[in-house]
Amino acid sequence: MREVAPKRRRSFAWLLKPLVLLLLATALVVLVLDHVFNLQSNATFLAFRASTKPLEVKTHAGDWKPVTELSIAELDRALTKRVETPGAVWKSLTVRRQAETSTQNLAQAFLSAKVSVIELSPQHYTFATSFKDKFALTTAKEQLETEDATFAITANFREPNGKPLGLVVHEGREVNRTFPAWTGYFFVKSGKPYFGPKSLFEETPGTLEEASQGYPSVMKNHTVFSYVDLAPTKHFDGNKITYRSLAGMRRDGTLVFIVSGDGGAMNVTEVASLAQKLNVQHATMLDGGRALQYSLRLAGQTHHFTAFNTTMDFDSPTFDAERSPIFLVAKPRTAP
Repeated sequence: MREVAPKRRRSFAWLLKPLVLLLLATALVVLVLDHVFNLQSNATFLAFRASTKPLEVKTHAGDWKPVTELSIAELDRALTKRVETPGAVWKSLTVRRQAETSTQNLAQAFLSAKVSVIELSPQHYTFATSFKDKFALTTAKEQLETEDATFAITANFREPNGKPLGLVVHEGREVNRTFPAWTGYFFVKSGKPYFGPKSLFEETPGTLEEASQGYPSVMKNHTVFSYVDLAPTKHFDGNKITYRSLAGMRRDGTLVFIVSGDGGAMNVTEVASLAQKLNVQHATMLDGGRALQYSLRLAGQTHHFTAFNTTMDFDSPTFDAERSPIFLVAKPRTAP
C-alpha cells in the first residue's frame, strides 16, 4: 500500500495541469463572450424577459419597492450619483424583478441589474444628430470619438438593410424623410433642443436645425399618453421586457435620458413611470432592444453600454453585430 500511494499522487498531478488549462481556457472564453455579447447582462435579460413580476427599485433604506408604487422622494434617494460635472450628471438605480425560478435566482446572484439616468443641460451642451457618410452603420463608441462628444446614444430605428427609419435633419438640411407612423421627435429649433411628441414638434416655433424620429412618444406636459397603459401592444411592443431608452426634457430645458444598464430591462409603462417621477415634461422612446448602445465621457471617466454584440461580424442574424445608422450626440458648448 505504501508503494502505490506515490504513483497515485503522480497520476493526479499529471491530471492537474490539463484541468487547470481547461479552467483557464473556459474562463477566457467566458470573458470574451461577456465582452462581445454582454453575457452577464443578457443572461439576466433572458432569465426575466417572460417575467410577470413588476420592476422593483432598491430604496435608500435597502428594501425593494415596485416602480409604480415608489414616491418621488423615495426615487430621488434611491438614485446613486456616479459622476457629476457642471451641466451634467450620471446617476443609476439598482433594480430587479422577484425571482420565481432557479435560473432567475442564479442570474441575480451574478449581476445587480441597473438603470441609468443621464441629465444634460443645454446651457453647457449642444445636441445634434450624428452619422457616417451614406448612413454607414456605426457604434456609439465610434461616434463619441469621431465627434469628440460627451454623450452618444442610438436614435432612429432602422430597416433590415441598415437604412434609417424616419426624419433626420442635420445642420438645417433634411437628409432622410419623415416616417408618418413615428410619433416621437428629437429636434433643435433656434438653438434649443427638445424631446416629445409630434404635436410639440409642429407647434414649437423657430428654425429647424436638427431632428430625428423615435417611437412611440410617451408623454406631454407631464402626462403619460393613455395608450402606453391601455393599448401597449396595439402598435408597439409596450409590454415587452427589454432594453429601453427614453429621452425627455424638463420644463427648465434639461434633457433626461432614462436607459437600461446591465440587466435593467423594462417595459414602456415602467420607464414612463420613472420619467414622470423624475419631473420629465415631454418624452419619447428611442430605438432600444438589442440595438441600444450609448457612450458617456465625464470627468475623465468613459462608460460604454451595449445591449448586444457591436464589434464582431458573424454570418448569422442571431449573433451578427448590432450597429445603427443614426446617433444623437451631446458636445460641450464652446465659448463665444
